[in-house]
Parts: sequence; C-alpha cells; structure tokens
Amino acid sequence: MLKVNIICVGKLKEACWREAVAEYAKRLGGYCNFSVEELAESRLPDDPSEGQISAALEKEAAAMEKFLSMKSALNIAMCIEGKMLGSVELSERIARAAVGGISTVNFYIGSSFGLSEEVKRRCGMKLSMSPMTFPHQLARVMLCEQVYRAFAISAGSRYHK
Repeated sequence: MLKVNIICVGKLKEACWREAVAEYAKRLGGYCNFSVEELAESRLPDDPSEGQISAALEKEAAAMEKFLSMKSALNIAMCIEGKMLGSVELSERIARAAVGGISTVNFYIGSSFGLSEEVKRRCGMKLSMSPMTFPHQLARVMLCEQVYRAFAISAGSRYHK
C-alpha cells in the first residue's frame, strides 16, 4: 500500500483545522498509509532580515532531510511557483508513481516564508494549489482533501462527481 506523508512546518492551532485533517486521514486509511508530520517552526522576530529568514528555512530543511532522502519516494514541494494541476491530473500522477515503483509520496508545506531553495530543488515536482494565497492551516486541509479526492478518483468513487 502506498505511503503518503504531508510534511509541514508548524502545528495546527485551531481545533476545526485539526478535526478536518483527522477526518481526511480517517478517510484515506482505506486507500493508503497516510500521515501528517509536523515539524518545528523556526522562531523569527516580527521584521526578520533576509539572513534570519534564510537561516530559518535551512533549519526547517534540515528537519525535512529524513523524508527527502527516502529511497523510492516522490517528493512534491508545495510552492507558489509550482505547476497547477486539476484533481484528475493529480490522481493520475499519484497512480503513475505507484505503478512505476514509488512506495512513498511526500508533500512538503513550508512556513509562512515557504520552503528553502534546496528542498524545492530536491523535490521531483513543484505543485501550486492556486495563484491565490491561503493561510497555511487552510492549505494543509485543502491538500488533505485533494489527496483524498485523488485516491477516490483512482478508485472510481462517486466522491469526485
């Protein structure tokens, strides 16, 4: 069974977001081994310098290393400059990866300053949800829903209708 990880910086603070993620995790249990890995967010001052931001991104990238170095994994960076895919296209990409021998799909969501260039470079794919900006907590729920939808599409479920 395919393993799907959402590796994200920071914790969900509001109960409504945690409950939504938990609901999609429960639904995904029938399709894949799903987990959300929350990594520590670097503390920055209110008006950080470019150097402080860069150091924080590098620290967060180091925490992602164990996932980035997984063998037989498709790593997907969630970033504004990524490619936008429809739900069917995402479903097809995940299905192709699984058929092609990939055992794990890792999605990376950075902090409010994004992901380090190194993380984006090491990912086999960059994906954008929209040219619009969303709160990271909402983006995490949206990504969970889209992963669930991708598996439902592959299974021929009526959920996507």
